[in-house]
Amino acid sequence: MALSAGLAGYWGLATSKPAPVVLVLGDSLSAEYGLQRGQGWVSLLSTQLTADKNPAQVVNASLSGETTAGGRSRLPALLQQHPATVVIIELGGNDALRGLALKQTQENLLAMSMAAKVAGAQVLLLGMQMPPNYGADYAQQFSKVYSDVARQSQARLLPFFLHGVGDDPDPLKWFQADRIHPNAAAQPRLLKNVWPQLQALLH
Repeated sequence: MALSAGLAGYWGLATSKPAPVVLVLGDSLSAEYGLQRGQGWVSLLSTQLTADKNPAQVVNASLSGETTAGGRSRLPALLQQHPATVVIIELGGNDALRGLALKQTQENLLAMSMAAKVAGAQVLLLGMQMPPNYGADYAQQFSKVYSDVARQSQARLLPFFLHGVGDDPDPLKWFQADRIHPNAAAQPRLLKNVWPQLQALLH
């Protein structure tokens, strides 16, 4: 007589685990703004995982124009709906563009990181940097926000998400006409930045 599913699980015969979930909480840089669907780095991440036969599922909860305050308010419901193994937080750029206080940005990022940790997820924080016209002092303070949050919450940090794109000697070739949003050609570079950091959390 075949064992019931419950008995099989009790005796350790049914050992399959739910696939890991990677929740991406970002702004327009992760929401495929100005791109065709499937061209953004998050979509490319799903393709990379499939190619590597990694069962992890990607949930892209990014919204164009999102701030850290918006992400903080949305995250609890997202974590309930999508129990995540890893939460990637790509937020903060819009805070700076809107002139919001750095203290507020740091508090929001820290709250999100800690909420994800409490929910049992590991956190990958994608750091941003401000262009030189914001002033060296502000740029340094803004960058420090991410390193401080990563240290305080023991999150993994990618110091500059746009490395190789925003700091290229000829950055215009990597950006759309608005000179703010990376174009389709830049998306594999963004994935290349994120991929090693994420791999370390999924293994």
